[in-house]
Amino acid sequence: MEDEISKRILNMLKKSKEPLEMADIQKQIPDATRTKIMYRLNDLRGEGKIKGKRIGAGGKGVWVWWKA
Repeated sequence: MEDEISKRILNMLKKSKEPLEMADIQKQIPDATRTKIMYRLNDLRGEGKIKGKRIGAGGKGVWVWWKA
């Protein structure tokens, strides 16, 4: 089940020619919290609609997301 945030995320990733960092996604959905966005991203990844990966060591890494 997709809500508005999930739809916006899918649309962003579909239009992007390169993977997007979590910060890029947050900037385009300012009305949602980081926690809400991360929850939706993980749900979409679980459904196989997108892929994501944490890049970097320790707590300094960033999440990168792309269309599956």
